[in-house]
Amino acid sequence: MPEEVFNQEESQNQQEQNLPEQVPIMPIRDMVVFPKMILPMFVGDERLVRLVDEAVVQDRFMGLLALREGKEEMTPESLYQVGILVLIQKMLKMPDGTLRLLIQGVSRMRVLEFVQTEPYFRARVQPLEDKMVEDLEVQALVVNIKGLFKKLLDMSPHLPPELGIIALNVDHPGNLADLVAANLNVKVEEKQEILEALDVKERLQKVLRLLNREVQILELGSKIQSEIKGQMDKVQRDFYLREQLKAIQRELGEVDDRTAEIQELREKIEKAGMPEEAKSVALRELDRLSKMPPAAAEYTVSRTYLDWLVELPWSVYTEDNLDIDRARKVLDEDHYDLEKVKKRIVEYLAVRKLKPDAKGPILCFVGPPGTGKTSLGQSIARALGRKFVRLSLGGVRDEAEIRGHRRTYVGALPGRIIQGIRKAGSSNPIFMLDEVDKLGADFRGDPSSALLEVLDPEQNHSFSDHYLEVPYDLSRVMFITTANVLEAIPAPLRDRMEVLELPGYTLEEKVMIAKQYIIPRQLEAHGLTRDAISFEKKAIEKIVKEYTREAGVRNLEREIAAICRAVASEYAAGRARKVTVKPSSLTAYLGQPKFYSEVAERTAQAGVATGLAWTPVGGDILFVEATKMPGKKSLTLTGQLGDVMKESAQAALSFIRANAQKFGVDPDFFEKYDIHVHVPAGAIPKDGPSAGVTI
Repeated sequence: MPEEVFNQEESQNQQEQNLPEQVPIMPIRDMVVFPKMILPMFVGDERLVRLVDEAVVQDRFMGLLALREGKEEMTPESLYQVGILVLIQKMLKMPDGTLRLLIQGVSRMRVLEFVQTEPYFRARVQPLEDKMVEDLEVQALVVNIKGLFKKLLDMSPHLPPELGIIALNVDHPGNLADLVAANLNVKVEEKQEILEALDVKERLQKVLRLLNREVQILELGSKIQSEIKGQMDKVQRDFYLREQLKAIQRELGEVDDRTAEIQELREKIEKAGMPEEAKSVALRELDRLSKMPPAAAEYTVSRTYLDWLVELPWSVYTEDNLDIDRARKVLDEDHYDLEKVKKRIVEYLAVRKLKPDAKGPILCFVGPPGTGKTSLGQSIARALGRKFVRLSLGGVRDEAEIRGHRRTYVGALPGRIIQGIRKAGSSNPIFMLDEVDKLGADFRGDPSSALLEVLDPEQNHSFSDHYLEVPYDLSRVMFITTANVLEAIPAPLRDRMEVLELPGYTLEEKVMIAKQYIIPRQLEAHGLTRDAISFEKKAIEKIVKEYTREAGVRNLEREIAAICRAVASEYAAGRARKVTVKPSSLTAYLGQPKFYSEVAERTAQAGVATGLAWTPVGGDILFVEATKMPGKKSLTLTGQLGDVMKESAQAALSFIRANAQKFGVDPDFFEKYDIHVHVPAGAIPKDGPSAGVTI
């Protein structure tokens, strides 16, 4: 059974004695005790049980100090210096050794110094007296507090109504403030402020402010109840409770998920490194977002827009590798020859070394397919140590692909330029615009006109995307465009670029590329080694001349890959032996040759003339054949000739007729015979101004 050690009646006059100068100190957590308060207390800690025993043996006084917020360990530094002197009115010892106390607050106190910390705290203290001047303002504060406190009691089911009667009968303003503060649902820090307020008028003002806030919160809760309760059924009950919780959290200043989301976006905006104009737009949009309900259609649009703004690398730049020798080595590792392009990149590096803020060049690689334009861009990025972004413009007809859609459209996004910058994660990547000669135009706009701003060094420092609606600096980006035909690029766009031609490779260059790049790459791709297969130079030359006809080396790589696959099949079947690819063995791997070179007849043959022709593959010879037949002076032209070549034939005939006597031609010849001019390879269109002499 519990053992009653003493009760209040045994020492009724204890409070009248002088207050002690030294008392044991009991730390308390999450509560503040005020004078005149009587409350129960449970003590279970062994050290605190010893503390209470000492207090009971001496004068039954002890001090209570609240623990500061965020502190876990009980140290003198973690406790407030102002607390309360309490008198132990009653104590019960429980069978398990714990104590049940009934204590009463006697006086405020200030700790002067701690004289003992083990096994419990003991301190020298100074009792504190109220400072009070009775005036009309104090009386008005008392009236207001009593009225609001009664209102609070009426609205709070957890507070007993008897408190209202007690408050009405309290005469001392300071005691009234303490009574009300003790029953407010506020933070420990706010109650501690009231405890430390010795000026009664100041204490009343603090209590009135907190009391007014509590009443407003309860009124708001009541309003929410009345608004939602009429619409709520069993299914809506959970929704109502969540809404009530959110409203209370907003009033208390507590952070909910949405507030945390807004705060996270605000921090991202601060850290994004945006220019001031973009930052002000982002903050303005964030304010709009914070006032929208999450269910609104505009909410997602606004949130997506802010995500794009904070994820762009506004002030992120990769550091260029300005080691010219290393850059040259990287370029040589990846591509054979192409000296003009490599020289231009090395020159750019040299300028950047001397002038770090130099603008990036805008280069245009023009050449037939397969000459290494795209892969050269990747090699340049590797040489400079920059990120690489590639955008294919083939068939693009919509201007919004470049500039983006305005946010009023459903599913709007920034243009491909801004998307590429975000993907790179850097504001100075190598940006390759592939197939710029194949841009189209229709009713949606002309993408080539949108590229004018992108590729103009005088304008692209403030490139404006329709979606972002804030300028973005592209001046540090190195743009490289590629095209197959220079004439297909609009003149204003062509004027903004430095054109570097990649005309194609000669036979000797293709052989070197095959030996140094293609064959090692294909051996690795097919799991073969140089001990398994080797190529003779004559075999490579034959593949180039008789199995491919191109300016680049794509088909050459395909034919070599076919040979590697055949050899790999033999190895997989267990017929392992080293294979040397010779000209004579190509038929077994690749079939019959696909192309034959035209060779002029060694013996002179009337009616056949040999001329020179240009092809994307390189120079070639062209035959022009002519014959006569009885007829009615007509001229027949075949071989899929263009208008210029047809006119050349007409001009040649007119020249012969005009000079017939000089050349010994019978004047009646043109009246009796038809002339037929034919250019072989009729499936291939032919045109140009250089065939006149041959005809």
